[in-house]
Amino acid sequence: MTEDLTPAEAYAAARARNAEQATALAPFREMYEFDLDPFQIEACQALEAGKGVLVAAPTGSGKTIVGEFAVHLALTQGRKCFYTTPIKALSNQKYADLVRRYGADKVGLLTGDNSVNGDAPIVVMTTEVLRNMLYAGSQALSGLGYVVMDEVHYLSDRFRGAVWEEVIIHLPESVTLVSLSATVSNAEEFGDWLDTVRGDTEVIVSESRPVPLWQHVLAGRRMYDLFEEETDHGGRGASRREVNPDLLRLARTENTRTYNPRDRRRGKMVREADRERERRQRSRIWTPGRPEVIERLDAEGLLPAITFIFSRAACEAAVQQCLYAGLRLNDDDGRRRVREIVEERTAAIPREDLHVLGYYEWLEALERGIAAHHAGMLPTFKEVVEDLFVRGLVKAVFATETLALGINMPARTVILEKLVKWNGEQHADITPGEYTQLTGRAGRRGIDVEGHAVVLWQRGLDPEHLAGLAGTRTYPLRSSFRPSYNMAVNLVDQFGRHRSRELLETSFAQFQADRSVVGISKQVQRNEEGLDGYREGMTCHLGDFEEYARLRRDLKDRETELAKQGAAQRRAQAAGSLEKLKPGDVIHVPTGKFAGLALVLDPGIPAGRTNGHRGFEHHDGPRPLVLTAERQVKRLASIDFPVPVEALERMRIPKSFNPRSPQSRRDLASALRSKAGHINPDRHQKQRSAAADDREIARLRTEIRAHPCHGCDEREDHARWAERYHRLQRDTQQLERRIEGRTNTIARTFDRIVALLTELDYLRGGDVTDNGKRLARLYGELDLLASECLRDRVWEGLTPAELAACASALVFEARQSDDAVAPKLPAGNAKAALGEMVRIWGRLDALEEEFKINQAEGVGQREPDLGFAWAAYQWASDKSLDEVLREVEMPAGDFVRWCKQVIDVLGQIAAAAPRENSTVAKNARKAVDSLLRGVVAYSSVG
Repeated sequence: MTEDLTPAEAYAAARARNAEQATALAPFREMYEFDLDPFQIEACQALEAGKGVLVAAPTGSGKTIVGEFAVHLALTQGRKCFYTTPIKALSNQKYADLVRRYGADKVGLLTGDNSVNGDAPIVVMTTEVLRNMLYAGSQALSGLGYVVMDEVHYLSDRFRGAVWEEVIIHLPESVTLVSLSATVSNAEEFGDWLDTVRGDTEVIVSESRPVPLWQHVLAGRRMYDLFEEETDHGGRGASRREVNPDLLRLARTENTRTYNPRDRRRGKMVREADRERERRQRSRIWTPGRPEVIERLDAEGLLPAITFIFSRAACEAAVQQCLYAGLRLNDDDGRRRVREIVEERTAAIPREDLHVLGYYEWLEALERGIAAHHAGMLPTFKEVVEDLFVRGLVKAVFATETLALGINMPARTVILEKLVKWNGEQHADITPGEYTQLTGRAGRRGIDVEGHAVVLWQRGLDPEHLAGLAGTRTYPLRSSFRPSYNMAVNLVDQFGRHRSRELLETSFAQFQADRSVVGISKQVQRNEEGLDGYREGMTCHLGDFEEYARLRRDLKDRETELAKQGAAQRRAQAAGSLEKLKPGDVIHVPTGKFAGLALVLDPGIPAGRTNGHRGFEHHDGPRPLVLTAERQVKRLASIDFPVPVEALERMRIPKSFNPRSPQSRRDLASALRSKAGHINPDRHQKQRSAAADDREIARLRTEIRAHPCHGCDEREDHARWAERYHRLQRDTQQLERRIEGRTNTIARTFDRIVALLTELDYLRGGDVTDNGKRLARLYGELDLLASECLRDRVWEGLTPAELAACASALVFEARQSDDAVAPKLPAGNAKAALGEMVRIWGRLDALEEEFKINQAEGVGQREPDLGFAWAAYQWASDKSLDEVLREVEMPAGDFVRWCKQVIDVLGQIAAAAPRENSTVAKNARKAVDSLLRGVVAYSSVG
């Protein structure tokens, strides 16, 4: 090729090569054994030119190389680089990578758990640590040249996303920002915002995966390709992806109704030929078991594999199923290496804790090359699984979706058992973004020629829907930014109230809201044109049809209102009957999942808030705790009692009855059936409708019949146009309210927060009071509650263990609410202090309601959760791990994670507590020492 160049071209090429050798990028490229991809080179060149960059690329494409180039530039220029990640595990992993490259003296680590060499020129940290540094005006920011924000798409996270925007907005202008994101569909919009708040920012988007990904569906013994590649006959030689017709036929056949001898088609029995065809089809199609899937992939050379199961318990069950099936994926040498690595990595864990942690069962599975990976595991165990997987000594991992969040653990194959997951509120289909994130693990760069994503066949699977998930490679980035109390006092302290308000208006949340208003305004204009057409369509020659239509709507609204009043009256009667219930009453639950005989164990709590979330409250009376005839102990709600209920019989509840004991429930349910199983409840008599005697309804009907348009032959045609006009007018009014609501939304929320803080004397005019300065040191969801507890001296006189119990209520949130049994609490001062915390929260909650601070919108204080108080108290009181975990029934990984969060908040309390006439700061530090022991203290970094 060189011989074909003219002398001028050869000279120009030589000059270009010499110019490239003079850049910082040239020596950086030589550090890698492979050549950089075009998008990596483009991003690095933009960085060297002094621009900020946003790199959006698929998982596993190597976008972190751009972040590593920022580290290289900082060292070359004698400046600092902070490398931020969303999770501690990713921080630990990146810290280890950079230490291997640059040496331990040049790299530091700052997370909630570890502080290693924090003054180094390169510091890896969680994003929250950098946010806290910015608000505190830390000296560590001096000389900072670059900040890398890995996984920046986390700013969509509704719990933590605001932190990313806070950092981006508040970083000094001299700092160059490197934003690394998964492929998002609105990267240009995000880049435009970065350009606005950070200056010149280059947006580099790469859609191509470094390793091709093949999509499959495994049904029975056959692996179907999801797509059938076809050449585009348009002459351009491109290809388009069509869903595999064999898979579509399978879905049509399998998803039709299966044969049942009692089924009839148009009155005739299903034909014998149809039955036989269905029997043959069903014999070929089934959902393969977990061991069967792993064996199949092993035989086809598709291991290592990660199977995503959206349940911790199911991950552990999958490992046990593989063990019972006799699966062995490692040879003798592999088993020996696994044992050596595991024993070395777990040497610091106290021997007496190994049994309670399930160490020996876990080790047996690892030796066979099989493991689970989920948030309930001990962090050490998870890190060992990750290490062994990367080394090729674990070949089958059953994991929850948390593994997909940034951890460098690629596989040859990814398996999805189902396309539905529990999102915390309901079972919902996974989104295209989640599918992309999960399947992005398939295909190891430099190892695999191709990656494979396998979805297991499930009855009802729609190949077209799956193709939509697989074909939609991107998802939009949506801001979750909301001001908080801590943010407000820190901003006002640094910038004053007016400037703080302006800063918040520069958030990505407001940027997106302002852009969306443009589209809504255009829709309003289109709607107004449509209204003119509908008005013409409903014109009647006999009279004013708009007036006639309004009378009809008024009649319908009045009938609906009376129906609602009747329903409300019935609910009130039902609530009144529930208030009369006593423990031992036998009742008949009329409707709902638990309809039937039930024994009242506890009449319930009085009307009012029960779960601390405004917008999700129960204002409708008691919620009785009952034992059903089916042996279930459940707390019922008003929805289960649409009609009044009365006691059918009385029973004695044994003092020894334990609602958590299956045997105890079984015995009492048996006695319930014997005592009252023969009783038939009285049917509730239906009452006369209120509408029949309503004067307003009678008046409206008279006016409608007397109106001129009532006699029009085309009345119903006009009415249809009038209904369309009314609906479109209502929609237009809603759009206009949305425009009004989206303008200055963040600033208005900030104003309400400032007003509340002024009321509580955290702010005074434009100044931050001493109370406000204390709040500025407290981060977290319950920052204001913690500050109020310090101000009211709620924690004075508590022992370190009692203080740990109280601090746990500020951070803990149960994965699933269990209101059947109240949480166990430490006695004495700790119990009194926890009760006072709940009372203070109630006062704050009422104040937030008064100032229109809405928790449903992500602003405000949730109710403190006391579910971890006993565990924190016991552990801080030097109880053994076995004893603590047995009492709280919590996985070891969750226990360690919550302990570390309690330690973090205790550190904040120690920093914020008064120095004089107070024992809180000293006892908070002692509580940290008491908690930081055993498995909680063990860390793989440092």
